[in-house]
Amino acid sequence: MNAQEIIVKADRGEGLTEEEIKVYRQAVKPVTHTYGKYGTLAKKYLEEENVGKFWAMENLPEYLHGIDRQADELYETMYAKLSQDERYKRTGNFMEDYRRQTEIQRLIEEEILSELVYVD
Repeated sequence: MNAQEIIVKADRGEGLTEEEIKVYRQAVKPVTHTYGKYGTLAKKYLEEENVGKFWAMENLPEYLHGIDRQADELYETMYAKLSQDERYKRTGNFMEDYRRQTEIQRLIEEEILSELVYVD
């Protein structure tokens, strides 16, 4: 029996022998998805805090990749807006500028987590 026949047999729900299972596993590689920081955090949050939604989601990879895209867009938008604010403009003093940049990043991170990642 070739790999294609074994895959068809498994799709029909018929039992597979041990040898057929080995062939099936070789033929059908699991699809792995790689997510960015916020997609990964959202997945972990769903797995731990909202298991029902995690299992009920029809297209989880698309949802998590969407979280990453939205987070990138929100970061760019907020960074452009906050960097124009007088409180966060560069001063020429390295330590003060570093503090201001860190504050901008903290504010943006907080917004992304509360609006996109940790939602029910």
